[in-house]
Amino acid sequence: MTQQVLAERVGVTRQTIIAIEKGKYSPSLEVAFKIALVFGTTVDAVFQYESNTTH
Repeated sequence: MTQQVLAERVGVTRQTIIAIEKGKYSPSLEVAFKIALVFGTTVDAVFQYESNTTH
């Protein structure tokens, strides 16, 4: 699937998809769920959160 097709199915721009892939933009929950739905999977299967802070 191309970035353009994914963007169209999710309702965002191709530039948004590129930024998400590069880790330069964190999608809203709505967009994250839409991306997961396009791929027929769960949000946690598509996205993983890595904190930049140490506790």
